[in-house]
Amino acid sequence: MNTTVEIHVPDIGDFNDVPIIEIPVAVGDTVCVDDTLVVLESDKATLDVPSPRIGTIAELKVAEGDRVSKGSLVLLMEIAAAPEPAPPVAPQAAETARAAPDSGPAEPGAVSHPALLPPSVPVPMPVSALPAPGTDKGGKPSHASPSVRKLARTLGVAIDEVPATGRKNRITRDDVEAFVKTRLTTPPSKAGQGTALPDLPDWPNPDFAVFGPIERMPLPRIARISGPSLTRNAMLIPHVCNFDKADVSDLEDFRKRLNTEAGPEDARITMLAFAVKATVCALKAHPRFNASLDGDDIVLKHYWNIGVAADTPDGLVVPVIKEADRKGLREIAAEMASLAASARQGRLKRDDMQGATFTISSLGGVGGTGFTPIINAPEVAILGMTRAETQPVWNGSAFQPRLIQPLSLSWDHRVVDGVAAARFLRHVSEVMGDLRRLSV
Repeated sequence: MNTTVEIHVPDIGDFNDVPIIEIPVAVGDTVCVDDTLVVLESDKATLDVPSPRIGTIAELKVAEGDRVSKGSLVLLMEIAAAPEPAPPVAPQAAETARAAPDSGPAEPGAVSHPALLPPSVPVPMPVSALPAPGTDKGGKPSHASPSVRKLARTLGVAIDEVPATGRKNRITRDDVEAFVKTRLTTPPSKAGQGTALPDLPDWPNPDFAVFGPIERMPLPRIARISGPSLTRNAMLIPHVCNFDKADVSDLEDFRKRLNTEAGPEDARITMLAFAVKATVCALKAHPRFNASLDGDDIVLKHYWNIGVAADTPDGLVVPVIKEADRKGLREIAAEMASLAASARQGRLKRDDMQGATFTISSLGGVGGTGFTPIINAPEVAILGMTRAETQPVWNGSAFQPRLIQPLSLSWDHRVVDGVAAARFLRHVSEVMGDLRRLSV
């Protein structure tokens, strides 16, 4: 006899109230362990909710567009009858069970699967996913949802310091934003803490309709998510930007020749793929650019994962080419094309956008002569590329038409200085101008 069990959303990390964008199963479908039941969308990525058991879909409790959180009921599943309940655990067996090693905490944001318990036994939710209480200034315990806690971390705020004004002493998004505004406009109370920002006037919000017709549209989801991080990075990192040029005439000829010789299944090699290889070469020669700042320490990373900004209808996302130093040009080009397609379809996974050590932002397909990209913390630099143009270059006796690629490098002045930045960018330029340098 079959048994019907409830399937709930497992611990999906520090997320709450996320929308369901796809339900790939239907009533009557048979699923195996780890088959996707529903697909959620959050923080620029998609999250699959896998099946924890083998069974048949009996009833769907959600629909596309519904919003769910950890513990929300997703569907009912019919499974084979559970075995007879085991007899009470003997004291010696209980001691053995207590002595079993714990598997350790899950990585933040990882999707955990409930244990395969009999249907009559409720599956406990992970304690790590529960919001930890803080305290307000009155000493009363304060609480905050995972999304509010994430906002606080993004803005560099200790959640316990935020006064709570919400119902039942909950800390709200408005509380966090008001706390940050107060901090930015309040002079430091102790000497030596640096100069505070001057008092800032309120953001102007006139009645725009007085001046002509207007239309309102919601801020795109990616902009809502990335906005606080961009603001933090722009305000807290002392940005400096260097500019240089690379003569990529020979490189462009080589690129065209490779694509002409490519088979129908081979990925088309772009200038950006060459830039990834040139950047890795420069990062190995200048390791401080492949690093992060951690307090008084610089963390040098001995792996080279390159984030590549990708344009989508909803805004920019940054998928990551993992182990770019071990991949060839055509492999990098194929991976970039695949990630870009997933980004445009909104199908990037969280792992696709994690672990970058350096980022490249290219506007070459659009235009422009230069720009100053914002550093993607905790990285310490970012390379910008615009459209390459044919320009006259003096070769000592005559002007020759050469294809010139503009480059820009934004860097964190706390970690590197101007001389190091100029050398790094020149290294990238020289490698793109002469690929033989990749072997040096």
